[in-house]
Amino acid sequence: MPFHFVRNATDDYSATEVPNDPSFAQVAGADFLVFDRERGLKLLGPSPSNKYMFTVPGAHEAPVYLASHDVLLFSQLGPPDPDYLPQIMVNLSQTPPTWSEFLSDPPVYAVNGGAVHNGLLHWVTGGGHSINGTEYRPGIFAVNFTTGKSQPLLNNYFGQYFSGLNDVAIDPKGDIWFTDTYYGWFNGINDQAPQFQTAVWRFRPSTGAVNMVDDTVDQPNGIAFSPDFKTLYIADSGAAGGTYQQYIGPQGPVYNMTGKHNVYAYDVACSGNSLRNKRVVYQTPTFFPDGIKIARNGYIVTAAGTGLDILDQDGTLLVRAQANYTVLNFAWTGQNFDTIWMLGVEGVSELRLNLPGPEVR
Repeated sequence: MPFHFVRNATDDYSATEVPNDPSFAQVAGADFLVFDRERGLKLLGPSPSNKYMFTVPGAHEAPVYLASHDVLLFSQLGPPDPDYLPQIMVNLSQTPPTWSEFLSDPPVYAVNGGAVHNGLLHWVTGGGHSINGTEYRPGIFAVNFTTGKSQPLLNNYFGQYFSGLNDVAIDPKGDIWFTDTYYGWFNGINDQAPQFQTAVWRFRPSTGAVNMVDDTVDQPNGIAFSPDFKTLYIADSGAAGGTYQQYIGPQGPVYNMTGKHNVYAYDVACSGNSLRNKRVVYQTPTFFPDGIKIARNGYIVTAAGTGLDILDQDGTLLVRAQANYTVLNFAWTGQNFDTIWMLGVEGVSELRLNLPGPEVR
């Protein structure tokens, strides 16, 4: 960039002011930004599209595609009450797609992450208090979408509440790996201050064993395995922090640009039970990494502020898909898992690229 340019700490990259290069103003209005011409254009394919689909007040997190029903589920907080219990269901078999609400039985509160394993929907939750006389606490839930029935799988560690489960990934053995952060407290949807440190955990439903596998990430957020399950990626959104004390109460998250906003990679031990060789692979240029998933070819994809960043396996940014809202997570959809739906604060968009995702059924 030609001097003098300036970008405020909380602004997107596209908001950088470059007075001596008027062409930079075009960046803000682009659907896609290509940072690696050869690989980026191949990734976009012959007819890429970035289409805004819905405005959904309260749209939040946990997008999960159920191929057997051709529906996309994701969570909402509100409106108008953050204690709102139904989730959002998008029917992709209709043209154009339509959305409605889905309420499990019993309801699951403050869903923040989701995955599919052996045909069952698995939700992790970040909120905890009583709603209409029913107590809710952070945990893991299995949901049969056909019957609508939900079942708790995990809601404590030796009698202590988790702080606020954020996201989830499931390995071929059925072990559930999840992140536990303080955002439920920061955002006022959990009435209990954190009882222990943020961490990454592994839960083995077959035995009930719960193991902490990492406690070095500031605010572990998105979590995803590589296609061969030999590498685990974890997003650190530590740049958004807050106060932890019960007597002060939740004050909301505060953004600090000097905090962590990185993606880390770990080797999964041959036993599949532990992690080693942590290394940073990416620092988001905008906001912080939130939801993260790995494409079929091994490319890393992460939600980051007003867009979706697509990286190679070494963390080099290839393409950014831009949005006019804060993107929190995304999911691959379609019978070939070749369409991406991204969502976040009040917005939902559909991306069509040459980047299929893992086939999860």
